[in-house]
Amino acid sequence: MKLVILTPGAGGMYCGNCFRDNALAQALIRQGHDVVLLPLYLPMTLDESAATASGVPTFFGGINVYLSQKFGWYRHAPGWIRRLVDHPQLLSMVSKRAANTDAKLLGQMNVSMLLGEEGNQVRELDDLLGWLRQQPKADAILLSNALLVGFVRRLKQELKTRVVVCLQGEEAFLDSMLEPWRTQSWDAVAERGAEADGWIAASRHFATRMGERLGIPSAKLHVVPNGIQLDGYRQLPNREVKPPGAPMTVGFFSRMCPEKGMDIVIDAFMALRKTGRWNQVQLELGGGCGAGEAAYVQEQRARVEKAGLADIVHFHPNVNREEKIAFYARCDVTCVPARQSEAFGICLIESLAAGTPVVQPEWVTYPELVQSTRGGILYSPHTAAGLADALASLLSNPARLRQLGETGRKSVFEHYSDDVMAQNVVRAVSRIVPTFNETASVSTHAASRP
Repeated sequence: MKLVILTPGAGGMYCGNCFRDNALAQALIRQGHDVVLLPLYLPMTLDESAATASGVPTFFGGINVYLSQKFGWYRHAPGWIRRLVDHPQLLSMVSKRAANTDAKLLGQMNVSMLLGEEGNQVRELDDLLGWLRQQPKADAILLSNALLVGFVRRLKQELKTRVVVCLQGEEAFLDSMLEPWRTQSWDAVAERGAEADGWIAASRHFATRMGERLGIPSAKLHVVPNGIQLDGYRQLPNREVKPPGAPMTVGFFSRMCPEKGMDIVIDAFMALRKTGRWNQVQLELGGGCGAGEAAYVQEQRARVEKAGLADIVHFHPNVNREEKIAFYARCDVTCVPARQSEAFGICLIESLAAGTPVVQPEWVTYPELVQSTRGGILYSPHTAAGLADALASLLSNPARLRQLGETGRKSVFEHYSDDVMAQNVVRAVSRIVPTFNETASVSTHAASRP
């Protein structure tokens, strides 16, 4: 199968979508498929090798998208100027300084992008189509998320191919917008998305929720759980059950921001310490920290220092892949109590791949993942106190910690690898593109448990 995957680069920000798209592309290529991964906006920030081929440009360069939205005259700027600001070194430099954009401009720009050929970034769309027309025809084009549905109409009209849209966490972003752009964005996604040939959601929960909000027919909606590259995780040794009273470590690893609930974990840890029963427990906090998260992380550091816990609460921003795997391996339990809608939760799968169980709030997609992997527990209510109680129940039972960790690890290796994800994506796309027959190079391994 020949596929093109369009993925928005997040610049210097830790982005689960980028990791998923890159892992998917690499697994598909290993399985004998012809895949082109095209980054949009900014370069991809990864902790593993990139699947993007040498010489592939970044389309919809973030600077051009911004200037086309901000200044009407720039939409008619000479091509050489637009190529200049799309230079990889300039985009890389901007991505390192990228922070949150003004809410009003962000809303206007999002609506414009969703309008595709009717929006202010039509020249960027022309450039993308011009490049794709020079490539061999793809069996299907995969859009990384629903915020790219503005491309669907012209991709189908001009390239005569199927377009499949992935659902990967758009709900929280769209709901966070100010009016009138929130309503306009949702309306545009539903209208333009109706022209897509099919949809792939990362979980049953998110498929149901977004299917209802966008009016997606169930026949067009397929569930394919995300998967991760397991290199490095496979080499980790099995861990022994810790004796009572041994040092224990609670961990948080995700984007270090309020939306992911890092402060909730800190509150829960402080509540544990106040009981006087958990003086042997420390807290490790890791993940992506870009310019937009720096102030929040500094605020959390100040809280920890004020509480006199700086020697047992450690921050690990922007670690590499080896450091991330080592982070998970030294934790006894992890939690990412996100405050917003989640499509999947790759951080849970990463933790379980290292044999480290998870404690998650009983909402959004977490019950589905915890029940499927049997690698953790759920808690309610979704508060710091509820998390503290759940952590205490596991920390007081080291044998159960290890049992959950090993069960979860086995489940991830069997059902949540990048190879299994790629096989299931091919199956989903083959149903959307009925003339395609799976090649013999693709395993007929049974579909993963979502």
